[in-house]
Amino acid sequence: MKYDKIVSGRFVKRHNRFVGTALVDGVEEKVHIKNTGRCAELLQEGAEIHLEDHTKSIKNRKTRYSLVTVRKPSTGVLANIDSQAPNKVVEEALLSGRLHIKEMTYPITVKREQKYMDSRFDFYIEDSAGQKAYMEVKGVTLENDGIAMFPDAPTLRGAKHLKELIAATQDGFISYAIFVIQMKGIDFFKTNAANDPDFDAAYCAARKAGVHIKAFDCIITPDSIVLDNEIKTL
Repeated sequence: MKYDKIVSGRFVKRHNRFVGTALVDGVEEKVHIKNTGRCAELLQEGAEIHLEDHTKSIKNRKTRYSLVTVRKPSTGVLANIDSQAPNKVVEEALLSGRLHIKEMTYPITVKREQKYMDSRFDFYIEDSAGQKAYMEVKGVTLENDGIAMFPDAPTLRGAKHLKELIAATQDGFISYAIFVIQMKGIDFFKTNAANDPDFDAAYCAARKAGVHIKAFDCIITPDSIVLDNEIKTL
C-alpha cells in the first residue's frame, strides 16, 4: 500500500481521539489522527511524523493533513498508525498470494465487509473447492521490548468479533483472526491481558475453538506499508 503524497513534520499535541497539532514546515497545523487508540508511547511531543497531504482532494475536509507514520521516540522504529491500512495490506497480500492460507485451495475469491450474525467481518473468502471462510483483521501499534500487544485500549468490539469467529467455526466456516503489526523489530505477539482481560479471554477461547490466529509484521516507509513476515503468537 502506497500513499500519494507524504510530508514530514514533528508532533506537538493530541487534542482528542481524532485531532492533533503538528509542526509542518515551521507552521503549526491541525491534523487528522487516523487511529483512535491511545498510541501514548508514539504520539509524544517532538516525535518525527509523516503526514498524508490531501491538498488535491481536500473539498470538505476539516484538515489538510492526516498523520500516517511516527518514529517511536524510545527506539527509532518507524510505526504506521493508520487504522485503515491493515485491511488494505491484507487484501493486497491475499490477492497477490503473498499471504497464502494453507487451509484453502487456490484460487480464492475475496469480498470485503461481509455480514455474519451481529458482526460485519473484514473479509469473506471462498476457494476453488467451495470452502468458505471469514477473516477479521486487527491493526497493532503497541510494542514494548520487541513484544507486540493488542489492544492498547479496552475493546468490546474486538472481543465480540472473536466470539463470533468461534460461532462461524462451529457453523462450518474456516475462521481467521489476523493481527497486523504495523512496524518491524517484533519478536512475538500476545494479548494485552492486563489492559483488557475480556479480550484476552475471548482470544484464548478462540484458539481453543479452532479459530486460526496469525500475526504479521510490516515493512514501513514514510509513504508505504507492506505485509511481511509471520510472527509467533502466544
